[in-house]
Amino acid sequence: MALGYSIPTRIKSPNRLIHYPRIVNKPLPVNPNLDDLRVFCQVARRASFSAAAEALGVSPAYVSKRVGMLEADLGTRLLHRSTRRVAITDAGERVYAWAEKILDDVNHLMEDVSSTRQVPRGTLRVSSSFGFGRHVVAPAMSRLRTLHPQLNVRLDLFDRIVDVAAEGYDLDVRIGDDIAPHLIARKLADNHRVLCASSAYLDAHGTPRQLSDLAGHACIVIKERDHPFGMWRLQQRGEAVSLKVTGPLSTNHGEVAVQWALDGQGIVLRSMWDVGALIARGDLVQVLPEVTQPANVWAVYPSRVASSAKVRACVEFLAGEFQTQA
Repeated sequence: MALGYSIPTRIKSPNRLIHYPRIVNKPLPVNPNLDDLRVFCQVARRASFSAAAEALGVSPAYVSKRVGMLEADLGTRLLHRSTRRVAITDAGERVYAWAEKILDDVNHLMEDVSSTRQVPRGTLRVSSSFGFGRHVVAPAMSRLRTLHPQLNVRLDLFDRIVDVAAEGYDLDVRIGDDIAPHLIARKLADNHRVLCASSAYLDAHGTPRQLSDLAGHACIVIKERDHPFGMWRLQQRGEAVSLKVTGPLSTNHGEVAVQWALDGQGIVLRSMWDVGALIARGDLVQVLPEVTQPANVWAVYPSRVASSAKVRACVEFLAGEFQTQA
């Protein structure tokens, strides 16, 4: 039923003008249909009506009709259509971002109230670090997506710790044991960082015999996600030691730092997942082997997604992947 507002109407009487309200219908705004949002997201994701139709198992005409109905409900054009391509409009970009969040929240709602909803689906938002994310997490997400075809994965890589709860991520795959107490954490693998350098560097500058010797060496400094820049927090025979290091080269990217070490530019502190094979081949040489830095691998997620089928599936899959690689 439409609501309305009144417009004064003047009616003559013998003695005065009497004002009566006249009702003018004003249509209520229409809330978008969830199925229409799902169809639109498929089109926006694939930039194609036919590809979206194939993914949904429907006809392109049906997809076009549902998108048209959504545009009518919202009163704005969401897509630019041509015979060759589909391009999303500025309004469409905003609707797409909101639609992804709305559909994700609906999935979380269904998972929270239904114990039978066990199929991972929807968009899984994952964050990780540059090197580890590229070499380890990204291939794992590809295999996860193959295993669960109803799942969409968004992987973002950072050189900082991500606040998964505040920044809207479902899962952060991180290296390092400094984890906020309000987050849920599952250890995926034991790992540690080691000091290493090329044999060419050690031949030219000598091999450090104790930690204090590092003051006379070129240390390649990396901005790690879990440690302050230029500060190495190490463990030596079970005791914690903090060491301020400097050097002519520094970066926020671990792969760059390892390449510099391979080039003979200095000593680097890197995870065994990254340099283990290089040390085994003799490309790098571990120095001060009694000195390490704890750097275990964790899956970290907020409590709001603790019951999510897609998060559970991802964490269990990653745990299995790391166990296989161990």
